[in-house]
Amino acid sequence: MFFKGIFLLINVELAFTYDDLSYKQVASQSTTYPHPQYEPQKYVAGNAVDRNPRTCMRTEAIAANSPDKTVWWKVDLGGVYNIYSVNILFKNYDGYEQRQRGRFAGFSLYVSDTGDIDGSFLCYKNGYLLPPLDFNTTCITSGRYVIFYNERLIGVTYPEGYEASSNVYTELCEVFVDGCREHGVYGSECNTRCPINCKYNTCHILNGTCFGCKPGWTGTNCHTKCVGGWYGINCTQQCVGHCLSNVVCNHETGQCDGGCAYEWYGQYCNETCIGHCLNNTSCNQGTGQCDGGCAYGWYGQFCNKTCIGHCINNATCNQSTGLCDGGCKAGWKGYKCDEACSDGTFGTDCIYNCSGQCLDGTPCNSQTGHCNRGCNPGYTNIFCNENCNDDSYGIDCINTCSGHCLNDIPCNKQTGHCDKGCNPGFKNAFCNDSCVLSYGEDCRYPCSEHCVNKTCNRFNGKCVFGCHDGFSGDQCLQGSQINNKKEDTCAWTFGFTISLGFNTLTMIIIMVLLWKIYILTHPGDTFPCLRSAIYEKSNVTVGQESTYQELKIQESQYQEIIPK
Repeated sequence: MFFKGIFLLINVELAFTYDDLSYKQVASQSTTYPHPQYEPQKYVAGNAVDRNPRTCMRTEAIAANSPDKTVWWKVDLGGVYNIYSVNILFKNYDGYEQRQRGRFAGFSLYVSDTGDIDGSFLCYKNGYLLPPLDFNTTCITSGRYVIFYNERLIGVTYPEGYEASSNVYTELCEVFVDGCREHGVYGSECNTRCPINCKYNTCHILNGTCFGCKPGWTGTNCHTKCVGGWYGINCTQQCVGHCLSNVVCNHETGQCDGGCAYEWYGQYCNETCIGHCLNNTSCNQGTGQCDGGCAYGWYGQFCNKTCIGHCINNATCNQSTGLCDGGCKAGWKGYKCDEACSDGTFGTDCIYNCSGQCLDGTPCNSQTGHCNRGCNPGYTNIFCNENCNDDSYGIDCINTCSGHCLNDIPCNKQTGHCDKGCNPGFKNAFCNDSCVLSYGEDCRYPCSEHCVNKTCNRFNGKCVFGCHDGFSGDQCLQGSQINNKKEDTCAWTFGFTISLGFNTLTMIIIMVLLWKIYILTHPGDTFPCLRSAIYEKSNVTVGQESTYQELKIQESQYQEIIPK
């Protein structure tokens, strides 16, 4: 067995002139079979690349009745190289070669740049025929990792000869990966340079064609540059940026080598400047920020936030914080100068109080304190904090007082009224109406009836045109003696008549009340007067002549009142 392995190894080395890329490179595997106590390296993954055919790697078994259903082993070549072939020596036991081929059967070989099977290149897949234990296959590609993979899944019917039921051990004694160790070369002697634009500088190890192109190039030898606004790997990406002067992007990177068009930035010039830069300049094409500062009224890292405050002297806000560094404009307050003054206050930081006398209670101007609509009656000037002069009143003090208020006191500043009354000779609320046929304060006294035309001086009552005949004095109140006697007689007669009538009426009311009281207290005695003593016999002697006239009672001319 040992000598057979040596013979196979010598044959492999003589068959190829390419470099052994896997020799003593880092290898790993999915599981490792338990080793003897004093042989910790007996089954490790590196045994397959140590070039000693007597040492082999070994994993745990895979089978339908085993815990593991898949197995893998891989070697890291240490870089991306051009690969020509892969040769595997699988473990053999005397008399068990067919079993070993059945365990080996169904495997796959992958070449990867990342170490993952997903997205890797399938170099070989074993089919129905059982593979030889000394396996070799051409695998012309490039890559960094070579991966061995096998599986025994439940529910899968495998071809005849496959070991699948139990104890399917994977034992790789040597794995040769042949190719060119130097990067970017090909040919039987690995001395011809690959085309300059091949991906990873690797190419077909026999004819030098590229397995793939660097970004921005295409064609079998990657000599054709991307055109028409396309770039990237295989020219599959379209330029998305807005390059300066409408030039196309770099065919390799997709970037705008000459810079971005106005208001665009970013690696590919596909991001819009969102800020408002000073003097309407474009933003920084790398960061999107405004290097020269923000335009008036904007702040923030990208100058895209609106200053919401009202700064003093109409200054713009701090371009970093958005605050008013110099303070608030008149009429505004608050941390950001964004709060209007409350009604009744005005000025810088709203520290002043309005006069409170703006027309109809409207608030004053929050910036100036002025009453823009005017003042309440009785107040004047732009702040409405000054009373009207003594001779004026009303809205904005445009009305003039009458000047005839009692004792010359000022009129009411709001209404113009003379609250204490008028000077003699004038009347009404404003004291601007002269007395007619009257005089004195508020015209309360009538002119003397003895004045000619009853016309008198409105201040003192003096008769203007003189007195009627028989009267004299300033107010014509002094008459002649005859007139005085007549007046006295008339006055006495008039007074007596009034008094007599009042007393008579009083007696009648008293008699009626007494009558009603008597009727109520003497029911049935309706005519008590018939028994009055005046109807009794007289004590006059018969035959003596009476000195008195007989009283004759006549029938009353008035309707008798009968109590009900």
